[in-house]
Amino acid sequence: MAQTSHGVGGLTFDASRRHRPPELNVLFALILIVAVFEALGWLLMGDSFLFNTRANATSIFNTARLSIIILQVSIIGIIALGVTQVIISGGIDLSSGSVVGATAMIAMSFAQVSIVNGQPNPKTMLPEGWQDLPVLVPVVVGLCCGLLAGMTNGALIAYTRIPPFIATLGMMVTARGLARWWSKGEPISFPTEGYAAIGKGMMPVILFIALAVLFHLVLKYTIYGKHTYAIGSNEAAARMSGIKVERHKVMIYGIAGLLASVAAIVLSAKNLTAQAGMGVMYELDAIAMSVIGGISLAGGRGSILGTVLGALIFGVIISGFTFLKLDAYYQEMVKGAIIVGAVVLDQWRQRRAAARM
Repeated sequence: MAQTSHGVGGLTFDASRRHRPPELNVLFALILIVAVFEALGWLLMGDSFLFNTRANATSIFNTARLSIIILQVSIIGIIALGVTQVIISGGIDLSSGSVVGATAMIAMSFAQVSIVNGQPNPKTMLPEGWQDLPVLVPVVVGLCCGLLAGMTNGALIAYTRIPPFIATLGMMVTARGLARWWSKGEPISFPTEGYAAIGKGMMPVILFIALAVLFHLVLKYTIYGKHTYAIGSNEAAARMSGIKVERHKVMIYGIAGLLASVAAIVLSAKNLTAQAGMGVMYELDAIAMSVIGGISLAGGRGSILGTVLGALIFGVIISGFTFLKLDAYYQEMVKGAIIVGAVVLDQWRQRRAAARM
């Protein structure tokens, strides 16, 4: 029986209208992609993509490959956590990659050592006495840079009413120019041991997972999260219900900028250098991770969990192509096709949901 009556007034529950959580669909897609690479591995390479086939293996899974998969997406994944919140609110952020570049340059300037191989550091950016600083100094400086860039985006969007695309595009160009101007295009290197430790080993993954759990809880259980979804669903209704929309938008974009700066600090610490070109195209990959994870570009729908799964799909695709020894440009073409396909699927879901109402 498809319908059952509950309560009063003839209200019915139609079991046929139940929907699977979108995250479950993303999980199925992830499993399918892994299965495809596993099959191609045996057919083309005579080896397993996921499992350890060595005779002296101590574990059933290829732990090295699994570690690489999550390591290579963790830094962009941190950016995607902020981009997810922006898109849920009905906006877009094109500046995060450039904010990574600018923040990395500035933070690394405050993280340099004074002596390299027994000689004064020839690449110091700041005056004498500003080297060998405690690790907290470059971290705080970097976080402030990202927060300032994000809040500037939010203020422009909220109070001047210009489209998010234009506001963040302007910040993208400005931040990239700042990154190049800061050291006249020269890389900045030789960080302190404390700063370098931020990017060592699995630290990027630990930070990514910790931040993902934090913002999953924030979006699901706090007033901030409820207001973010409300603004993305219907901004006019959110304003009429008493939500301070402008202030909240500044907060959302500020958090996105803050997370971009976290990614910049981790990236520069991991590479032991900062370059003006860092973060190029990161914003598009972060948006793609969010969209693949089930975020609606129309706003009001999506989750951090979906974004994490979208990041894993990216990691599996990159690692799978490397495993099959295919050239890197194929990865870009496949990523582009996946992004377009995810948006088409989202539009189809919206039309289907509207037709059922």
